[in-house]
Amino acid sequence: MAIKNADRSDRAAVENGLTLALKYDERGLIPVVTTDAASGTVLMQAWMNEEAVERTIATGEAHYWSRSRGELWHKGATSGQIQRVIDFRTDCDQDSLWLVVEQAGGGCCHVGYESCFYRALPVGEAVDGPVVLTQKLTK
Repeated sequence: MAIKNADRSDRAAVENGLTLALKYDERGLIPVVTTDAASGTVLMQAWMNEEAVERTIATGEAHYWSRSRGELWHKGATSGQIQRVIDFRTDCDQDSLWLVVEQAGGGCCHVGYESCFYRALPVGEAVDGPVVLTQKLTK
């Protein structure tokens, strides 16, 4: 399967139309935020290339592009933390993606947390020196 993206030259069609016209960056990647279908928790932020988008659509399971390994990555293939896709969306200008998934096989994060976003930054405080993060989730 090869997705043929629509022409992006018609801005109104990209923003209001129902034809896929994804905008990948200069590396051929597009950011994707993944949330849990049951809780709404943000699980992770990752990247997809065209093949990852195609495989996610075809299989119904999340595939990403690993920038550190330089390869396609089927989430859970080695860890068992499979993400079954419930909803797959693009934003108004089609340069960002959102996956809503059922997370199987335990948490999502490779260091053992339910979400990769387990630490919080201080907000509304004057910071003088190193920022101290607050751990909001437990393993």
